[in-house]
Amino acid sequence: MRKIKIMEHISLDGVIQHSNDDDDFPYSDWTAAYRTPIGRDAVLAAYGDNFDLLLGRRTYDIWSGFWPSMPSNPMGDRLNAATKYVATHNPESLVWGPFKGIGSDLVEDVRGIKSQDGPDLIVSGSSTLTTLLLEHGLADEVLLIVSPVLLGTGKRLFAKGTPAHTFELISSSAFASGVIFNAYKVIGPLKLK
Repeated sequence: MRKIKIMEHISLDGVIQHSNDDDDFPYSDWTAAYRTPIGRDAVLAAYGDNFDLLLGRRTYDIWSGFWPSMPSNPMGDRLNAATKYVATHNPESLVWGPFKGIGSDLVEDVRGIKSQDGPDLIVSGSSTLTTLLLEHGLADEVLLIVSPVLLGTGKRLFAKGTPAHTFELISSSAFASGVIFNAYKVIGPLKLK
């Protein structure tokens, strides 16, 4: 059985948005000031050598406009080689492959993909999908790559209405840039005493 790992670059106030495609988000590429070779290597290690991607359509479209045209590099080569499972109502319009469109019954489709043999599935961006995965007990781990910045606006990882959950800290690493990697195991719905 595959694991589903949610991996996000996130601000101190929970913002994961990096582009301003549909609105007036003023902080495109806000992680750039915190990128270092050590941080890049940590991100590559977190992804691993072999993985597949589980993406919402908007994230897929943003990435498909960027990664295929980049010169060969360790991250781009891995992303380009990964099978992209894309939540979409228009799979015929997907072009960045290898890919498989999912969407008629997203929860059951993801359960089926997860139950197959294969590499772990990485979710990045795709905040709507992240909420759905947590709600239905499909996410196994969450890695938050926290940059020391407060944005005040933008899409947040956990949308209003995301069910309350409990997580267990697996590991935490701090870097000289101020970035902190926090990895969590998803325990399940929050239970109050």
